[in-house]
Amino acid sequence: MSFITRLFYLFRRSWKALRLFLILSGPGLVVMIADNDAGGITTYAATGAKYGYSFIWMLVALVPVAYYVQEMTVRLGAVTKRGHAEAIFANFGAFWGWFSLLDLVFCDWLTLITEFVGMTAAMGIFGVPSWLTILGVICIMGVMVLNGRYWTWEKITMLFCLLNLIYIPAAFWVNPEPAAVVKGFIPNLPGGKFDNQFFFFIMANIGTTIAPWMIFFQQSAVVDKGMTEKDIAFGKVDTVLGSVLTVVVAIFIIIVVGTVLPGVDIDDAAQASKMLMRSNHGYAGTFMAIGLFDAGLLGAICISLASSWALGEIFGWAHSLNNNIKEAPWFYAAYFLALITAGGVVLIPGAPLVLITLFVQVVAVTLLPAALVFLLLLLNDKETMGEYRNTTFENVINIGIVSVIVVLSSLYGVSTLFPDMFK
Repeated sequence: MSFITRLFYLFRRSWKALRLFLILSGPGLVVMIADNDAGGITTYAATGAKYGYSFIWMLVALVPVAYYVQEMTVRLGAVTKRGHAEAIFANFGAFWGWFSLLDLVFCDWLTLITEFVGMTAAMGIFGVPSWLTILGVICIMGVMVLNGRYWTWEKITMLFCLLNLIYIPAAFWVNPEPAAVVKGFIPNLPGGKFDNQFFFFIMANIGTTIAPWMIFFQQSAVVDKGMTEKDIAFGKVDTVLGSVLTVVVAIFIIIVVGTVLPGVDIDDAAQASKMLMRSNHGYAGTFMAIGLFDAGLLGAICISLASSWALGEIFGWAHSLNNNIKEAPWFYAAYFLALITAGGVVLIPGAPLVLITLFVQVVAVTLLPAALVFLLLLLNDKETMGEYRNTTFENVINIGIVSVIVVLSSLYGVSTLFPDMFK
């Protein structure tokens, strides 16, 4: 066989594998990029303003954390053909099933409020009233889910994922000092001391990188997409690419704000966008405002579905995006009810929106250990997972992740109750 012939067959096999990956990819990329939601953008902006580039290395360390947690949902969904809520009910009984479901629905609803806060704030910069933004978002999301096909919904969502990368050119626009950015990749103690603010920012950054809704969402998406055991390898690649991209975007947001607004107290990403617009880097502020709206939309798209899928699994409703509204009325009713009520809260005069936005990430990370424990137990069930159960190495990594989150949650609680202890 000639060299040209071998090269041709290699190209054909590679192209076939690439096409198959493009067909099967989606759940991992969507869930990880959507993790940079409105609350996440605010967290990264506040982190960059408070600590400059010194938090970058911590975000890099979160890449394997995000991957190893979310990769388990790929295997669990592909093998069991069950969403995460259904798997908990089936394996641990009604008590723990309802505990997990109520935690998820409540936390998702609070987070959904923050997405609307971010979207209305972003569009408010361009003079669009809040009620119009909320109405428009609900209409867009309604059209996406009512088309009757998971594949169509996923590809439209992927287009919004591409727009999330707008922070990358924004970072180059502000012309950061390369040496200072590189220094941020070197492990250090941001701020130079342990205090309650330090713990808050650690918890907030972990909470926006890996959250309970992500576990439920990706596993249900794998099931709805129809992935099987033979697709797990592609699902892993999909997830690792998503894990890298979500941290890359977060780093560029920190670079933008840390370069232009160092030492400024940031309450939300919209405030950072306005400040950037008034600086010598106005286009970076415009990019951040557009990105904030897109981030909130992506978060709302995924979070609302995570709850609706979970409710459908538990109550036995038809709950696939491949079902039309006549076939799955309760699934779509739960979906739109969450959107309408969360959007309605944003329109209430005097609602504590900033407080909800700042603390929802921390609330999520305090609930995360319970979700991770259930996930670990399910992945170690030989009868359920067979050859796809966790290896010893995977268990060591994931138990370490849970342990670190529990320790940090405890330290944050102590620092809140006794603020003078860490000064």
